[in-house]
Amino acid sequence: MKTHSEKEKKLDLAIDKLKGLNLQNPTLKTNLENLSSQKNQLEIEKKEIEAKYQSLITEHKVLSQKLEEINNQKNVEQKKETEFSEKIDELNQETVTLLEEIDKWQM
Repeated sequence: MKTHSEKEKKLDLAIDKLKGLNLQNPTLKTNLENLSSQKNQLEIEKKEIEAKYQSLITEHKVLSQKLEEINNQKNVEQKKETEFSEKIDELNQETVTLLEEIDKWQM
């Protein structure tokens, strides 16, 4: 009987020790908390980067439109310059023709 009661006491002691065990791993809990805070920080950074990206896309569109306007204006100016040069050439030709006519009349 003595052995039976000793075994029972040992079992009760083992059960008490098992009840007192902390089944949570503190390192694991700390790691999970760290990962959670890193995840939150990364989500914040992601939102900031996405906002900057959208801002850059908008700025790119505006700059592209301005560049297109400048190119269009440049083309218009080149066309005007070409037309002006043609007009000068025409006037020069008319001047030469008039001078020839004057020379003919003076002879």
